[in-house]
Amino acid sequence: MLLLIADGNCFHNCKALLPHGRTFPFAIFYSDRGDVQNGSAEIFFRKVKFWKEDGQEDAPPVFNVDGVNYFHVKVVGLLFVATTRVNMSPSFALELLQRIARVIKDYLGVLNEDTLRKNFVLVYELLDEVIDFGYVQTTSTELLKSYVFNEPIVVDAPRLPPLEPAAIFSARAKRMPGIAVTKSVIATEPGGRNREEIFVDVIEKISITFSSSGYILTSEIDGTIQMKSYLTGNPEIRLALNDDLAIGRGQGPIYGYRSSSGSGAVILDDCNFHESVRLDSFDVDRTLSLIPPDGEFPVMNYRMTQEFRPPFRINVLIEEAGPLKAEVILKIYAEFGSSVTANTVKVQMPLPKYTTRVNFELNPGAVGETTDFKEANKKLEWSLKKIVGASEHTLRAKLTFSQESHGNITKESGPVSMTFTIPMYNVSRLQVKYLQISKKSRVSEPYRWVRYVTQANSYVARI
Repeated sequence: MLLLIADGNCFHNCKALLPHGRTFPFAIFYSDRGDVQNGSAEIFFRKVKFWKEDGQEDAPPVFNVDGVNYFHVKVVGLLFVATTRVNMSPSFALELLQRIARVIKDYLGVLNEDTLRKNFVLVYELLDEVIDFGYVQTTSTELLKSYVFNEPIVVDAPRLPPLEPAAIFSARAKRMPGIAVTKSVIATEPGGRNREEIFVDVIEKISITFSSSGYILTSEIDGTIQMKSYLTGNPEIRLALNDDLAIGRGQGPIYGYRSSSGSGAVILDDCNFHESVRLDSFDVDRTLSLIPPDGEFPVMNYRMTQEFRPPFRINVLIEEAGPLKAEVILKIYAEFGSSVTANTVKVQMPLPKYTTRVNFELNPGAVGETTDFKEANKKLEWSLKKIVGASEHTLRAKLTFSQESHGNITKESGPVSMTFTIPMYNVSRLQVKYLQISKKSRVSEPYRWVRYVTQANSYVARI
């Protein structure tokens, strides 16, 4: 799916495309100034679908075609895209697209082709209020409620597939994903009443680079605490974090804090808070106070470079098996506990340019594992549906070359990259100790859902 936004100075078109095997997908078209041709959506779709430039299979987030700049981001399988003919900040365009996707999801409850088809009038109205003659007015769900009056047509959520691989949880454990909540913040449930609920997600994206011997060269965590509230009356929320949380090494009320436990402290390099957050007691007991606005929003963003235990270890071995043959052995070790499961794990490894054929061999009895050799860019791909903690997985790949190597095969291969999602697991040890609601509903006790998710931002092992 694609959402395209633009104006004469910044943005000028807005469309939504959903590639589901059709020649040209479903589209919503919105034009504020109209100085980009109507066929720009089809140009973008064909360019992205058949991208082969620079030896890459995926199009970059920003590219130019015939004088038109295209910016795009991917959100839950949908492409949100902006076009412009003038020079502008790519970061501004990409951030705006992310915010528009969030606003639409707040109103519709879930993003997919069905919800867009049924609510295209509401989507048009939202875009018209967010952007006026190409200039951004607001991306606040709370403020937009004063100007947007169409009611969303809610799609039956139980029949929808989960929006994220991490959205699959055990019903027995009563864990509910916050960012995959399929409820609109505008629509009410049958009977005119909303269920009193509040969702909190601690999402951490980790970046790690391993040396050829397996040592960690660089490591970093980009984290965020996301909140989505369905509480009536806008009650005040108190969110308590670790007592041993330390932020930075400078001076000031919220910096330089050290726990009496010393080395056990969770030390963040820096952080920032949503405008609704009050830090009156944060220095004393690490508690955040806020009145949550409508929609999903980040309570706190943080960055951490303190050493942490990586969730996976990657081991790579390349052996020559003749003048035109070699063997690659890839091993993955899950360093987390057996009660945790990683979902949709994908491993990629570039091979020498003269590789012509690859034969794969998996562990006996391997389930949910697939392999592929992308001949166009000479890349090995290994996908695992899930990995249970404290387990080990091995892949053997026998390579056939078109010519004899006159150099070091190891130097012409790699590095190995890895992507994954691990629900109910975080590497920083940042915890939500409790979630307190100042004014509770008289009818029922509000439901509180807290989830932890770890994702790979950049997980690379050198060979």
